[in-house]
Amino acid sequence: MRDAKASRIGPFNHCNASSAFMGFSETSRLAQQTSERSKVGFPGSCNDRGVCYCRMAGAVGGIQLRRIFSFILVGLGSWSAPPQATSLAISAPIFAACPDAKERPELAPSLCARITVPLDHRQQDDRQLSLFVRKFPAASHSKGQLWLVAGGPGESGASFYPFLASLRAAAPGYDLMIPDHRGTGFSTRLCEAEEAVGSTAGTALSGAEWGSCFKTLHADADRTRAFSTSNAAHDLQALIDGFAQGGPTFLYGVSYGTQLVLRTLTIAPPSRLDGVILDSLVPPEVDPHWDLSHRSAVVDAVGRRVLASCDRKPSCRAALGGSASAAMRDVIANPKLREVLGDHPKYLFGAMLDVPEVRARIPVILADLRKGKVASLAEAKRRLKQIGSKLLSYPQSSSSIPLVGLISGSESNSRPELTDAVVQREEREFLFASPLPGLLTQPGLPLYKRDDSFGRLPARMPPIIVLQGTLDPKTPIEGAAAQIALLQNRSSVAQVKVIGAPHFLLFAAPDCLVPAVYDFVHGLRARNTICRSVPNRSSL
Repeated sequence: MRDAKASRIGPFNHCNASSAFMGFSETSRLAQQTSERSKVGFPGSCNDRGVCYCRMAGAVGGIQLRRIFSFILVGLGSWSAPPQATSLAISAPIFAACPDAKERPELAPSLCARITVPLDHRQQDDRQLSLFVRKFPAASHSKGQLWLVAGGPGESGASFYPFLASLRAAAPGYDLMIPDHRGTGFSTRLCEAEEAVGSTAGTALSGAEWGSCFKTLHADADRTRAFSTSNAAHDLQALIDGFAQGGPTFLYGVSYGTQLVLRTLTIAPPSRLDGVILDSLVPPEVDPHWDLSHRSAVVDAVGRRVLASCDRKPSCRAALGGSASAAMRDVIANPKLREVLGDHPKYLFGAMLDVPEVRARIPVILADLRKGKVASLAEAKRRLKQIGSKLLSYPQSSSSIPLVGLISGSESNSRPELTDAVVQREEREFLFASPLPGLLTQPGLPLYKRDDSFGRLPARMPPIIVLQGTLDPKTPIEGAAAQIALLQNRSSVAQVKVIGAPHFLLFAAPDCLVPAVYDFVHGLRARNTICRSVPNRSSL
């Protein structure tokens, strides 16, 4: 039971949540922070008067047409916004050597720049913020640019740095352009003091920083609400047009980044795009079945498919002494296993679905746990932690939890009336679950209203290739199919369906993603294809 004070915590239970990321960080944060959060009390959210509350952390942290425009489509030709489309004027954008280029070998060739944009693109006032972008120049003459938009919400462009080799192979000769969208990384943050790299916990929040951060968010609610997806879309247009070099330009988004890309094409289309690459595509915004409030149902459906696969194999079924689902129920209900599984075993097994090599070991883990053996579970946790450490190894890597809560609560929750009791009742029926629905239950941030771009798509778009895993526990393939059906009325859309792959294919199935993207950027007509990723070939 939650105590009275805990019941007043905001939607993302800011004490416990580390990210509502619709991508891989839900796993990595889980592996990194479960132990710490079970021992430490963190300040929580604030009410409208700026009064902040605290609870002891016991839950596992979760690792989210203004214009109808013309386009030219010749094979894989370029697409252009109409002449009247506006973009932020940037005078002589200049890249310079990055201050951290000497600290990490993979960053050595990178160049960095900043631009200034309006705090709110809809308002005519003097308030501005700074956007950071890192460029990895082509090894020789540049063929064009590939812009990479991270997921989240709340993830910075640093989430791409561990995958530079795959990106180079996918788009050889292209400059890789990696921005930090507003509120993340080295761009202006929601809580500028508390999320600074030089603060107590770096860009993450800790201790008293939670309280002071959330007081600041309520004290200037208009500024807070300006960190919206639509303003981030205008930012992306400003970056792409401002740093354009006149050559072919491609735009890649992953997870929440696909939502941001589609919003950009809808309300702030760049002057030129030759193609769009969508990795782990979000469902239609207006369809409530797959939003964050239903994340546990999505995770459970994928988890049960994994267990059903075990049931179809006589050797796997024999090792468990019957059905895998029955073994799972036995394990998660066994109080003697609470010490090794933690307070939320459904979240832990849900996180395992993100990593194919760990997911494949779930039947072995269940069989061992029923025999009192914990070595296979310990190895799975170790691997999750190892991957998380590699993904989060940069000073700006930590997700912005304030931004996670703001955008997810404002745009990705179809059930604002959701309560803790409903979440707990729904979870009882699941074998696998996510902490995210429980982090949406009460408002603790000055949320913004969805604008008229929510749920809309542009009339026409450049060619699109969608890369989607069939076992994606975050942006499910059924939701992607619904989105593709809408996109096909507006563009040439091809889908690469990756059998058995989870979320974030740049990480999970580079052997399928790299050749598909290579062909796409080199002008080969994309076709609907099926790819089977080689097991244990993730990029980390």
